[in-house]
Amino acid sequence: MVLKTFGWSFAITAIGLAFAAWQWGWEAFGIVLILSILEISLSFDNAVVNAGILKKMNAFWQKIFLTVGILIAVFGMRLVFPVAIVAISAKVGPIEAVQLAMDEPQRYEALVTDAHPAIAAFGGMFLMMIFLDFIFTDRDIKWLGWIERPLAKIGKVDMLSVCVALIMLLGTAMTFATHAHTSTGHADKTATVLLAGVAGLITYLVVGGLSGHFENKIEEEEEREHEEEEKAKAEGKEPTVIGLAGKAAFFLFLYLEVLDASFSFDGVIGAFAITNHIFWMSLGLGIGAMYVRSLTVYLVRQGTLDDYVYLEHGAHYAIGALAAILLVTIQHEINEIITGLVGVILIAASFWSSVRRNKRVAAEGGESSAEKSEVPSGV
Repeated sequence: MVLKTFGWSFAITAIGLAFAAWQWGWEAFGIVLILSILEISLSFDNAVVNAGILKKMNAFWQKIFLTVGILIAVFGMRLVFPVAIVAISAKVGPIEAVQLAMDEPQRYEALVTDAHPAIAAFGGMFLMMIFLDFIFTDRDIKWLGWIERPLAKIGKVDMLSVCVALIMLLGTAMTFATHAHTSTGHADKTATVLLAGVAGLITYLVVGGLSGHFENKIEEEEEREHEEEEKAKAEGKEPTVIGLAGKAAFFLFLYLEVLDASFSFDGVIGAFAITNHIFWMSLGLGIGAMYVRSLTVYLVRQGTLDDYVYLEHGAHYAIGALAAILLVTIQHEINEIITGLVGVILIAASFWSSVRRNKRVAAEGGESSAEKSEVPSGV
């Protein structure tokens, strides 16, 4: 069952890593591997959400999402989007950006380095909003309760995450401006950092608004379907449950694509904290995206991976760490391996905590509400 579901993902992983090592050496192998692990981990909640929604669709729309939808996710977001970010930031065409990366790597590196403050500010704000909205929300299950409880209490203040993100952006821009006075060639980048950061914040709010819009549409369609089922029962007819189709399924499909785009942003933008190499980035993210499809299929068929309740927390802490690192890299260089390992370690710790929790719950024969809020021992 596992081999059948994940077979293509395993094969593409082996081919991709072998190609990276053959073409660019062991450093590329390590970076691509870290990017793959990071993308898989950050996309875990994406797969869980996808599976929960996909179960409501009929077989036709499930197939559409798992083919056309995944192609959009893999090629549109993980392969094209990084190139688009570099092209826009460096003010070159996307084809020229790829050609530069292939033919003139030194010039490409110089362009990306020059555009890095804008990329880092945009990505840092987008990722920081994801993290802040998560950490300021009160949840039944808490991983690091000593952090999450007080933050959930103050998170009841309206628009707090936006205010905190803007304060962080202002602080970063002011620090960058101060640093620019002692360095040459950076004074004109302060306004760029502010504008790019605000653009990242707006992008997050727009994506969230679209997700909310489609979610409301889905609820309306589901309510209409439910009313039709009740009407059929009242007339003595047996309603046929075949999954949502038509408009409802179409709205679900659009909703899943918007969700996947928003979930993809964290992996794609977080990758810029690890490397500026387009091909390494696309290869690592592409490998990771294949596992999103496999995990989605597995969850639809088995529905068991959501037992690892702290993985969502670990993924969001990793997002927060990547956001902070991106903001720091606007003026300070951080080694790519260190950046990648920070996220992987946080996610691995949350996975291990989930495994220990499951063993403890199994040994106790149940789960108390108090246990949900406790910090796992050893974490």
